[in-house]
Amino acid sequence: MSESKPVLCSIGWFDLTVDDAPAIRDFYSNVVGWTASPLSMGDYDDFVMASPADGTLVSGVCHARGPNADLPAQWILYVNIEDIEASRAACTKMGGELLTPVKIAAGHGSYCVIKDPAGAVMALFQPE
Repeated sequence: MSESKPVLCSIGWFDLTVDDAPAIRDFYSNVVGWTASPLSMGDYDDFVMASPADGTLVSGVCHARGPNADLPAQWILYVNIEDIEASRAACTKMGGELLTPVKIAAGHGSYCVIKDPAGAVMALFQPE
């Protein structure tokens, strides 16, 4: 079975970055019913959250360390884009701010976090 290609210009994922990922994992497991699977980040685990009905992956709950150390405690949506460098240039040209450098998500693609002129934060994601 082949994996489907990400749809460009659409929201592809949501991550929540927090100081106490296990507590927030448990919060969402109890409040909305998501099941959690650990995702090794080397010396600690983040969590991939799934729908209990069919196992569909719905979000991540991440520690505010490692590649997420500088991210605010909030939900971050990732928008699939075609060219991360062109999107970064457009962000700054249009009054936005680059909050992180481009980072590599091994086996998935590259991403960076931006802030729009109104102060809202999101991530640009260029799939491999």
